[in-house]
Amino acid sequence: MKERFLVHGGTRLEGVVRVDGAKNSVLKLMAAALLAEGTTTLHNCPEILDVPLMRDVLVGLGCDVDIDGSVVRITTPATVSPHADFEAVRQFRASVAVLGPLVARCKEAYVALPGGDAIGSRPLDMHQSGLEKLGATTHIEHGAVVARAERLTGASISLDFPSVGATENIVTAAALADGRTTLDNAAREPEIVDLCDMLNSMGARISGAGSSTITIDGVDKLAPTEHVVVGDRIVAGTWAYAAAMTQGDITVGGIAPRHLHLALSKLKTAGANVETYANGFRIRQNQRPKAVDYQTLPFPGFPTDLQPMAIGIASIADGVSVITENVFEARFRFVDEMLRLGADASVDGHHVVLRGVDTLSSTNVWASDIRAGAGLVLAGLVADGVTTVHDVAHIDRGYPRFVENLVDLGAQVQRETGR
Repeated sequence: MKERFLVHGGTRLEGVVRVDGAKNSVLKLMAAALLAEGTTTLHNCPEILDVPLMRDVLVGLGCDVDIDGSVVRITTPATVSPHADFEAVRQFRASVAVLGPLVARCKEAYVALPGGDAIGSRPLDMHQSGLEKLGATTHIEHGAVVARAERLTGASISLDFPSVGATENIVTAAALADGRTTLDNAAREPEIVDLCDMLNSMGARISGAGSSTITIDGVDKLAPTEHVVVGDRIVAGTWAYAAAMTQGDITVGGIAPRHLHLALSKLKTAGANVETYANGFRIRQNQRPKAVDYQTLPFPGFPTDLQPMAIGIASIADGVSVITENVFEARFRFVDEMLRLGADASVDGHHVVLRGVDTLSSTNVWASDIRAGAGLVLAGLVADGVTTVHDVAHIDRGYPRFVENLVDLGAQVQRETGR
């Protein structure tokens, strides 16, 4: 049995919504709990499908994990298994975040190559290269990445691309290495800062998080901690674009606006009124959005995870927009579904040109990943009639209470189960 959303078009969204902790942070924080024996407690965790999936991975490694609403407690034993098996790992990409902690804690790791969203190739070469510079040996064997290290030693490492996953695995491994590690061209995302903040509260010595150079002075041992997960900037950005697309008025709380600076700036250019506060923002759009060009880049650039929302607003904007995807090459699969909805779009390599139409046309569409699914729901809100979005389990992996929040904002959206 599969679930789908029935999305009624033509409704203006209005109201207040609060975002929970970031999906792209909580899963990595859960993995980092492997570094310390004892119970680490995480607060402000999103109630999404990926959290129990990561619990299954950690339980398979010997941990005890308790999920109580927005609180997750991970009790890590003195001896951790280095084997993250295929069944636990295959369902989502973030499971690879256990690689660095396992190498640091167990001196070996066997992590099945992960599955996840269909948004393009995401190889582990930078993860492996970074661990090798710290003294590990790595190779791919029987569908798993295998890493071993008698001893991890600090090193100077420079990434070819500011990969979030590689940065996370290198930082977690280096936290327990001998000596100093300097990581250049590191990812700068707020979720990296959140991870480093938690590691420092565990006793790590990390500086430079949020810049392109992170310095890690290895310590002998880390201790469990309590930590509040940073707000989810992608969910917050989704609500911001929902307000602009529906010519609505939405106040979003639980997020630092600086984490969405460029995305909010683009909405201003599109004609929205944007007010920012210490822990949130308000988006008001009183007319048809203006066409705006977008180019996805690592933070602080425009997030690739908000690219479907950029395509969505461009599809009904006044004028012609060009969207350029520089991070994941398969993200434009979303365009095929937008064409079903009547968008005037043409793809040329890693660019898509959109000529805004007055109204999209409702039909059946299929979500290929978390963000594409959310983007299709937003598109359905500005289509005539009822749009059916299939494969919505993807959306549930990244958006807590998505339908409930939409209904609270005035949307007509129903969850339906069928074959």
